[in-house]
Amino acid sequence: MGWLRKNTAGILFSLLIAIAAVWLGGLFPIVGAPVFGIVLGILINNLAGKPAWVETGVRFAAKKLLQYSIILLGAGLSLAQVWKTGRESLCVMLVTLSVSAISAWVFGKLLKIPGRLTALIGVGTAICGGSAIAAVSPVIEADEKEVAYSISTIFFFNIVAVLIFPPLGHLLGFSDKAFGLWTGTAINDTSSVVAAGYAFSRTAGEYATIVKLTRTTMIIPVSLLFAAITLLRKRGAAKTSDKVNYSFIKIFPWFIVGFLALSLLNTLSIISAAAACRLSAAGKFLIVVALSAVGLGSDFREMLKTGFKPILLGLLVWLCVAAASIGVQYFTGQI
Repeated sequence: MGWLRKNTAGILFSLLIAIAAVWLGGLFPIVGAPVFGIVLGILINNLAGKPAWVETGVRFAAKKLLQYSIILLGAGLSLAQVWKTGRESLCVMLVTLSVSAISAWVFGKLLKIPGRLTALIGVGTAICGGSAIAAVSPVIEADEKEVAYSISTIFFFNIVAVLIFPPLGHLLGFSDKAFGLWTGTAINDTSSVVAAGYAFSRTAGEYATIVKLTRTTMIIPVSLLFAAITLLRKRGAAKTSDKVNYSFIKIFPWFIVGFLALSLLNTLSIISAAAACRLSAAGKFLIVVALSAVGLGSDFREMLKTGFKPILLGLLVWLCVAAASIGVQYFTGQI
């Protein structure tokens, strides 16, 4: 009961913003509900200010609901389908993932951007935008400002990609499959991938969606990698300060186990297609609720102090990933 008294008001406050964001996302699907959620949260917090009595619940929604949303998203994934598509697109995905990580690290260093923000932008560009950022942010202990800035940056380039990818694909003479693979590996948010893919052709849209869902599974190894890196850093800091070492159990992203478990249940048809669809939709909505809470916890003035360098970083990493996807397909004879 004590937990309910502390958190209910903040969760409901975030929920109301999320409902408005979903409505706006339906009107402007290119922008999407997650972007509206985080923007509305930022506007409310910085123009009117959120009530003090919602603070605890908002913090819970921003951190825990993000993790729960990742678990539910697993229900929309068929591991059998991932295996089939993964064999065809594995080379492209591994190269784009590597290019994103390397370019984010290099440009992040050159632009002198904080490490956690660089990591979030790199992961969001490499895998699946907001979902990947949601998965990694609690592992590396990123704050609301870093999550808000990275997601806003990623989604901005999603909108740009939806507008320029289809005409560019026709100009370059891509086949349906080549464009679907390019879109599925170089655009982050699922709705943006679907929009760009189907704008090119129905076949391209279907293949792009499958590639994107397959790419989502990279959340698992990447989250575990960041957990290991965080553990090593904490142990190093503990040794120098004579504090107790951190264990891997404390830092392990347990929500990834839930994500994998629901994916397995869907693959084995233990949960029906209708139930899997509803669970996945619930996960997507929870992301909007959580991102609304992230916006409510973000200080826009603090974000402005970071400047436009993170946006430049997002642009550079995104261009590198898009070029790498085309390059791998060209050298492997898929284009």
